[in-house]
Amino acid sequence: MVYMSMSSPLLPFAIIMALALAPSSYGLSQSSSLASTSATLNYHGGPLLSNPGSINIYLVWYGNFPPQDMAPIHDFFASLISSPGQKNPTVAGWWSTILAYKDKAGKPVSGRVRVAAFHEDKTCSLGKNITRPQIANYVKKMIDTKVFPLDTTGVYLFLTAKDILVERFCLGSCGFHESMAVSPRGRRVVYAHVGDPEIQCPGLCAWPYAVPAYGPPGKPLVSPNGVGIDGMIMNIATILPGAATNPFKTGYFQGNALAPLEAVTACPGIFGPGAYPGYPGELMVDKLSKASYNAYGANGKKFLLPAIWDLKGSTCKVLA
Repeated sequence: MVYMSMSSPLLPFAIIMALALAPSSYGLSQSSSLASTSATLNYHGGPLLSNPGSINIYLVWYGNFPPQDMAPIHDFFASLISSPGQKNPTVAGWWSTILAYKDKAGKPVSGRVRVAAFHEDKTCSLGKNITRPQIANYVKKMIDTKVFPLDTTGVYLFLTAKDILVERFCLGSCGFHESMAVSPRGRRVVYAHVGDPEIQCPGLCAWPYAVPAYGPPGKPLVSPNGVGIDGMIMNIATILPGAATNPFKTGYFQGNALAPLEAVTACPGIFGPGAYPGYPGELMVDKLSKASYNAYGANGKKFLLPAIWDLKGSTCKVLA
């Protein structure tokens, strides 16, 4: 085990029904073919992750992640902080849409997101078939034993390798975010899970880089960082805005608080202009690798990021 501090989709109707039947899950599902958009996201008066400093991410790498798989995910998080001279469109520009989400005091979601610390569990101390409560208890233990600090405006993100089975993962869910009370004084923290879908469900959780599990069939696009890792990044890019704008079920969402449509899940199936069922929209294509993407990131990385519901324009905003 290693600990280190650091300084610095498309949803068919069937999957939406799966979300509606998943109480308290804040589930994320992706597959092919629904490109409809939300009418609005309502604010329900609760707190957001609006720390004026940054949203700190505490990563747990659970299982075997080779360095070449970890690097693109670390680079994605590094890309959330704007860098001078970076080619547009950027990951930081994508995140800037979230700044329109403000709490009742008028404070916006933090414009900075950074990995504050990470922990590797290559021995799979919980085994290879784990439940959501086990993830919550694992995060709580990391806080109780001071491996991670107690951070009520951060996100504890539990990432699982391709051979790890997680309750409900790939069964109508590609990830989730939740909150729990921890000592002292029962303060609540946000935790989340995203798994590598490459083996278990690429068509559900890595579309459009895999043949869709539902909806209109189509030839998969070439991924810039590997099908499973790009699937994880797309799902992190869905979970993270939801966690930031609706961390405790009282923020911005539409529908039932136990199965809400949030900042990204309100815009299913939209990655570029002109998206429609079975088509992710207009994307950039690398001339050499033929990989499709819509954002430039740190260390020369390229990413595919989903549309975010733009409160100002009342529309699903894509990078273009």
